[in-house]
Amino acid sequence: MYDVLCVGFGPANIALAVALDELWPAARVKFVEREPAPAWQPAMMLDGADIQNHPVRDLVTPRNPRSRYTFVNYLHEQGRLFKHLNLPGHHPLRKEYARYVKWVAETVPADVDYGQNVTAIRLAGADAGTGARPVEVVTAEGRRYLGRSVVVAPGRSPYLPAVFETVPFPQAAHTSRFLPAVADLDRDWAGTLAVVGASQSAIEVILDLTNRFPAARIVNVMSGYGYRLKDTSPFSEEVYFPEFVDYYYRASEEGKRRLRDQLRPTNYSAADRDVIDALYMRMYEDELDGRSRVTLRGNRLITGVRHDQAGVTLDLTERITGECEQLAADRVVLATGYRDLGTSGRAEQLPPLLREIADVLAVDPDAGLAVGLDYRVENSTAGRDAPPIYINGLCETTHGLGDAGSFSLLALRSQAIVDSLRRRLTAPEPATAAADLVGAAAVAATR
Repeated sequence: MYDVLCVGFGPANIALAVALDELWPAARVKFVEREPAPAWQPAMMLDGADIQNHPVRDLVTPRNPRSRYTFVNYLHEQGRLFKHLNLPGHHPLRKEYARYVKWVAETVPADVDYGQNVTAIRLAGADAGTGARPVEVVTAEGRRYLGRSVVVAPGRSPYLPAVFETVPFPQAAHTSRFLPAVADLDRDWAGTLAVVGASQSAIEVILDLTNRFPAARIVNVMSGYGYRLKDTSPFSEEVYFPEFVDYYYRASEEGKRRLRDQLRPTNYSAADRDVIDALYMRMYEDELDGRSRVTLRGNRLITGVRHDQAGVTLDLTERITGECEQLAADRVVLATGYRDLGTSGRAEQLPPLLREIADVLAVDPDAGLAVGLDYRVENSTAGRDAPPIYINGLCETTHGLGDAGSFSLLALRSQAIVDSLRRRLTAPEPATAAADLVGAAAVAATR
């Protein structure tokens, strides 16, 4: 029986492992991870791609700058600190940050079972001594874990437009599987690749494809007119401050909707200037050289998709003129983002792993899953005896853009979860409890 079971060992739960080691080392904790080893975004380790957050907003620094698990200390221990400080760029390469994440995962003294694909989270029978119901985590490999609480951090589900759901891999592949989807093609491949989307990832994929397959034809299909610059104003970037989490959390549902509409360009359907400029320059240079490798199809809706052994055909409708056309491609890369928790649009009401215990979770038909400020899922009337259940990294709808797959608040979110776990799972010592009662009585006597 563990104190805490943690599903997933990506950045969110790696940060939690560091917080547990530094704030509650006595806790009995087990992490269960489906991958065979720690890795972050392995399918998007593209040459020249960088991260989009300040490197000091890492797994621990905002909570404990003196920790040995900071990105700066990682650079120091690798002997690359001064070279990194001398780099002519604002953000670290994604490859280097992935190595930092892997280094922390391998350095922190966490008890991790790799290669275990969690298939279900259930509630076990009540403990005869305490009456509490432990949580049970089951894996496809046949293992079964019991815990007094669970922290679920499986990462967000890729969003696949419905028209692509029947297209097999690798004919259609989400960016989360990009490199495996093109691994079988050689450098001289001269087919057609369609890239769907207008995000940072879409441009990164296009730039990579032009380098990887110089003879290929790349067609970028997007629902807007063209690429938009990401809003990186320092005033807008304050959405990644802990104060904004409190402000957003306490807003009404209508207030949250208005904030999301206002702040969407800080993270969605937009890209940084460096990659936009690089793509524009590449297309311009291709024109000078008398070739056209990259074509943009803006303001297009994809109304139908057909596939066979020859490839994939997209039915496109121009949103302004209404003109219809078809696009034949050998493969399609979907830079279409990820699902969030919620009840509308691309959202999913529950993380798939929590569906078996949905009856003990509080779900609002309009707002979706009810999650506390400490990231604990609130219980329904039927779940009064359920153990504490936490969501780590999927709470953008309730907590704001800091939960939108960003590193910015990982460290502080981990502290909130650990503090909450300790309060709920650690009974006060009798002497401490008696002292608290005496103190409370003394305070009351002075009023």
